[in-house]
Amino acid sequence: MSTPSVAPSNNPVQQSWKPHALANPHTNQLDLFMGDTVRSTVELTGVALGSEGKVILANGFNWLRYRVRFANGVEVGDLDQRNIEPIGKTVKRLAKIAKRAK
Repeated sequence: MSTPSVAPSNNPVQQSWKPHALANPHTNQLDLFMGDTVRSTVELTGVALGSEGKVILANGFNWLRYRVRFANGVEVGDLDQRNIEPIGKTVKRLAKIAKRAK
């Protein structure tokens, strides 16, 4: 059985999902996309404080959490606003969204 091929898009669209009606998101939780850049705000196993990385998996129903690959090659899962902060273009995107929400 063959799988259908999908033509690559010249205009990648970031997709986010609407929280489930029963979900009760945590206060100040980060709404990141795969590929967003972040920095560790605490020391993690194999990752120094202040290390930069990219989100490689965004997951969660009621608790949004992320798997991040840091610059030293270490991947850490189940990270949220307690462990990471957005940096670079990600900060600008989140600020723009927050401004529109007001």
